[in-house]
Amino acid sequence: MVQSQLLALLLLILVQCRKQKAHQKASQSMRHAIFQSTRCARFSPDGKFVATGSSDTSIKLFEVAKIKQMMLPDARDGPVRPVIRTFYDHLQPINDLDFHPQNTVLISGSKDNTIKFFDFSKMTAKRAFRVIQDTHNVRSVSFHPSGDFLLAGTDHPIPHLYDINTFQCYLSANAPEIDVNGAINQVRYSATGGLYVTASKDGTIRLWDGVTANCVRSIAGAHGTAEATSANFTKDQRFVLSSGKDSTVKLWEVGTGKLVKQYLGATHTQLRCQVYQKGLLEVFLKRN
Repeated sequence: MVQSQLLALLLLILVQCRKQKAHQKASQSMRHAIFQSTRCARFSPDGKFVATGSSDTSIKLFEVAKIKQMMLPDARDGPVRPVIRTFYDHLQPINDLDFHPQNTVLISGSKDNTIKFFDFSKMTAKRAFRVIQDTHNVRSVSFHPSGDFLLAGTDHPIPHLYDINTFQCYLSANAPEIDVNGAINQVRYSATGGLYVTASKDGTIRLWDGVTANCVRSIAGAHGTAEATSANFTKDQRFVLSSGKDSTVKLWEVGTGKLVKQYLGATHTQLRCQVYQKGLLEVFLKRN
């Protein structure tokens, strides 16, 4: 199943959790995970799992097949429990998650200034087996497609690039001058790792070279005077889809930085949202 269908499935859960009474315990678990405290969610590369990070510092791993089973109206095998792992090892709310592209490793970025590594292949593991201690609130994390490096978007205006084998941190030597309000809300690698993109509190979308770490393009005021809350590449790397606190989603051409299309949405300007571009589906995951 392609990831766009899986994201659509996650949205359907929001409706099913309210309608299904036959599996009340499982539904309550889903409602709690999705509605009450969830701040971020991420699908595994193979689409078999989805992880959520919450303001109560917990990380929950769901098995997609069990979510689908829970949604069947004629299921007769008793309550289905789609949560297969729960991790507790952060001191502050979870901001972002990512799966390693090859291994059974899930990473999390938190307000407690740490990036933690969890091995979800071990059924009894509750805590991280590796920790990166950053100097700032870790707002966003993204694995390089090779799995050897990761990016951290923090309250610092420059993305932090980590070698996951040595934990050495690298910063761009030729970064543009960025306002003090340039904290990074989201950072994402392109499919090949040749570029990465940041969305910042100062409203700017920035494109960075994945090899030299130089900023190659800045789109200032991408969402007017509002924060740019997320940015993500299309699979062909020709476009970036961004969202902001102006309640719009915008499609930008990577090569020119020109606005291609604007999507007008709701008017909840106080909500932070993330946008996912998979085929023709854009999903907005609201969080306070």
